Amino acid sequence: MAKFLLRRLVNYLILVFIATSLAYILAAVSLNPKSNYEARTPKPPESVINQKLDAQNLNPDTPVLVRYGHWVDDLVHGNLGEEVQGGTVNSDVGDRLWVSGQLLLIGTVLGGLVGVIIGAWSAVRQYKLIDHFFTVTSFVILSIPTFVLAILFQILAVKINHWVGHQAIQYSGQFNPKLNGGTLEMFGDRLDHLILPTVTLVLAGAAFLSRYQRSAMLDVLGADYVRTARAKGLRRRTALTKHALRTALIPSVTIFVYSFATIFVGATFTELIFGWHGMGELLIQSIQSNDTNAVAAVTLFVAILVLLASLLQDFVVALLDPRVRG
Repeated sequence: MAKFLLRRLVNYLILVFIATSLAYILAAVSLNPKSNYEARTPKPPESVINQKLDAQNLNPDTPVLVRYGHWVDDLVHGNLGEEVQGGTVNSDVGDRLWVSGQLLLIGTVLGGLVGVIIGAWSAVRQYKLIDHFFTVTSFVILSIPTFVLAILFQILAVKINHWVGHQAIQYSGQFNPKLNGGTLEMFGDRLDHLILPTVTLVLAGAAFLSRYQRSAMLDVLGADYVRTARAKGLRRRTALTKHALRTALIPSVTIFVYSFATIFVGATFTELIFGWHGMGELLIQSIQSNDTNAVAAVTLFVAILVLLASLLQDFVVALLDPRVRG
């Protein structure tokens, strides 16, 4: 197992370096940080702009490979560079990573668990009333864009708050900045602000994953080894969980770990609608502001997440199916 994972890690590290390097070079060629100064009144002198951008390693007049060399040197020392608007990329990524982590970790994990349970249950109860209910519900949720689902929840929260006469459900922001209370009260306030965006992510994730899990489960329910296990006297529940579900989890695990890695920047609409300033918002803002360093930092972050997701997927699949270890 250790040698198997070590080989994978070396391959993934090489791919992360290549992907991040290509992303930096593409951003450096495509983005023009000087445009941030052209609309200012009065416009700063050209020499001042060049001096500022040179200090940030963002001057488009500097050859791309020279800027790339400086960026790699800073990266080796743990420095992601400066943002075009001022401040360090390290600090901004750290703050936003914490914000996205609070929101997405809970929502994604819960969505994955709920999706697996619903998909497996639907397969076992194929064509029963509960299967039809989950199928219809999943397709309805999948047909609604995530940002529309988030807005609908906000509208519902406003209606409920109006009906009860106070702010019973929080629907915007990470916390109430005007709240002055103890630790327990502050913790409760943050949980209140987590409810709606978490429910949005759970529903979207569970609806998507449950369809895959149901299909994978149906493929193995009629397999010879499941029937053999039942013929040897295993109880139906044991045969389903120990043999059928274990095999059926393999494709779902692959889908889940990769969606978990990319959702940190893929839940942009959810973050924007509910007022959470996370990694998705940083990606959009960095492109709009022609910030090469920030774009490269987000790309590096996503690449590392994909690396970790790949290792996790390899580990879990190897546990579920020992044949892949060789």
